[in-house]
Amino acid sequence: MEANDKYAVVLAAGKGTRMKSDLPKVLMEVADKPMILHVLDNLLPLNLNQIVLVVGYKKDLVIESVKDYISRNYEYFLDKISFVEQKEQLGTGHAFLMAESILSNKKGYVLVTAGDMPLIQPKSFYQLFEIVHKKQSAGAVLGSVLENPTGYGRLVRDSQNLLEKIVEEKDATEDVKKIKEVNTGCYVFKLPEIFSILKEIKNNNNQNEYYLPDVVEIYRRKNQSFSDLILRDHREALGANTKEELEQLNYIYHLLFASGKKY
Repeated sequence: MEANDKYAVVLAAGKGTRMKSDLPKVLMEVADKPMILHVLDNLLPLNLNQIVLVVGYKKDLVIESVKDYISRNYEYFLDKISFVEQKEQLGTGHAFLMAESILSNKKGYVLVTAGDMPLIQPKSFYQLFEIVHKKQSAGAVLGSVLENPTGYGRLVRDSQNLLEKIVEEKDATEDVKKIKEVNTGCYVFKLPEIFSILKEIKNNNNQNEYYLPDVVEIYRRKNQSFSDLILRDHREALGANTKEELEQLNYIYHLLFASGKKY
């Protein structure tokens, strides 16, 4: 991939109600370290220009944890970490839009990922940047194939096997629910075009939220292609919504990285 400005936005505003804890979800620990710090570990090798964290619930705790960790481990990057607040939980599209104040005058590519997905590896992030650059598409989504895709948004393809749209589980028909290719919630978009697209998202869905995945269908309506990259190992995209799932995530982390090497 040729040298291009690359940015990242980490969505870290959620409470994680099902965790039944006062801690913000992204500060829940995997391998004795908050999940969001694993995410930063996996982003920093990408030689990014800047990382913007979208915070919300107990934002001061998240900001303090991140600043302390970056200052101790990546001091050179401390002045490239920024924070914006999502005061209302109106969906992932709305959360990403909060970063407009910092990134609207930037050109290049922006990666969007969740602060509670600690296993996505630098190589996968890099390949997502690369596919958008090589194909000159409007963006790309990181996908995964699951035998049991329940709960995930599905990647819906057109007659030419190109990504047409992403449909959330709660809005999916029975036929769409049979699709095993799912959305991980990680994307790369071109800057600054994405911010005008975000403002076209509607919240006329079962959650009354502004879904970030809806940008795929918006771009396709504008006759712009949107790429996808399917993970070779679906475990990279695992997250946790409950204490039980967090235990499973800890188990898988140790299983994958017991040797100390990232795959």
